[in-house]
Amino acid sequence: MGDLVYGNITALAAALAIGLGAIGPGLGIGMLAGKAMEALGRNPEARGPIQQNMILAIAFAEAIAIYALVVAIIIIFVADSKIPTV
Repeated sequence: MGDLVYGNITALAAALAIGLGAIGPGLGIGMLAGKAMEALGRNPEARGPIQQNMILAIAFAEAIAIYALVVAIIIIFVADSKIPTV
């Protein structure tokens, strides 16, 4: 019975890690793209630098989501190998 409860807790922890870890980058990428489109609408001649900076910032924001995914995978696989025996 202890293994079943412990397994459910690790699954919940992994789900929370990736869920909460993806909210920030998702909001950040959305706001970044919106502001970039606004900047392009105001100054179309600056397309190159705006696009370059936007892609770089999106890559940094996406890296945070990848970190959350790695943490969730570590929680799933490492915690399952350390299930206490009662």
